[in-house]
Amino acid sequence: MDHAATTPLHPEVLEAMLPYFGLNFGNPSSLHSYGRRARQAITEARDQIAVLLGCSPKQLVFTSGGTESDNLAILGSLDAVNPHGKSHMITTQIEHQAVLSACGHLESRGYEVTYLPVDSYGRVSTRDLLAALRPTTALVSVMYGNNEVGTIQPIDEIGAICREHDILLHVDAVQALGIIPMNLSVLPVDLVSFSAHKINGPKGCGLLYYANGIPLNPQLYGGNQERSKRAGTENVAAIVGFAKAIQLATDSQVVKQQHIAELRELFVTSLISEIGKDGFEINGHPEHYLPHILNLSFTGLDKAILLMKLDLVGIAASAGSACTSGALEDSHVLIAMGHSSDHVKSSIRFSFGYETTEEIVLDVTQKIGTIVRRLRKTN
Repeated sequence: MDHAATTPLHPEVLEAMLPYFGLNFGNPSSLHSYGRRARQAITEARDQIAVLLGCSPKQLVFTSGGTESDNLAILGSLDAVNPHGKSHMITTQIEHQAVLSACGHLESRGYEVTYLPVDSYGRVSTRDLLAALRPTTALVSVMYGNNEVGTIQPIDEIGAICREHDILLHVDAVQALGIIPMNLSVLPVDLVSFSAHKINGPKGCGLLYYANGIPLNPQLYGGNQERSKRAGTENVAAIVGFAKAIQLATDSQVVKQQHIAELRELFVTSLISEIGKDGFEINGHPEHYLPHILNLSFTGLDKAILLMKLDLVGIAASAGSACTSGALEDSHVLIAMGHSSDHVKSSIRFSFGYETTEEIVLDVTQKIGTIVRRLRKTN
């Protein structure tokens, strides 16, 4: 129940990758036949992904993951426009640490960053965005769907504002890929980050879309790979796997989304039957949310104890982002949403994947109910 952290490799993805661990091991920059076969595999993967995402293959850069894609988008675009006096960017208080840490690095270099607040549902106000704009604003970075509570941001409206004011828009779409249908030729965005391992692809492979004409300075220096935007020998097997994962994720996407939404609803109704509707609270937006993410607060209980009890009965869940939850820190997302300390300290994120079934959901909610009842009786 922690697919938002990572997902198991799909068997068909593994099958597509295997040849590039064996016979087709060549360096794609080599000119001999081994290298040419590897280069052809990358070209075909890029072409396939471009069709699925509605963009040109020339607009896609393969990276090592969502974090590198975020960093390349933010640091690379601002480095490119800074000589023109554009030294201000806008983001939100609930972004992934890959974005927030990159913004912190920019501030240490003299850039100015505005962190927009969110409402109690975790949504940004376009009015606040408009008020934060400056003549020196170069970039806005907003997550498509939040990785902790699932709230979806009004990207179309934000994109329209950015276009009107000639400001670049970067979107971290790591959690949205495979859930929200995307046509990058229509969506009003300039830079979009993706990651393979969130959609049953391999770890260590990411993707950055950048629109035509977008200034982007590389952040790694070496060879001329990825059209000189990202130096380093490409991870051929992972790139091939990523393409297959996107294909699987986008096939019958609407049907799959509806199935996940039904699992989420079953989880909630089943848990209500176990501990009552007052036994927990749902965090996030009631309408605009990623269906595979469900963040719950069990007020009065401690998330560390809850997670331990869940793990003992074979349930994997999370206290928040996998990049920070190892220390069980309080969620900066829930804090930004204005929740009380008790509420934040009792929050658990559950998330669903393609292999999650109704039987699994019912088993999990029954076990959660048993654990919560025992803990509350003890307290």
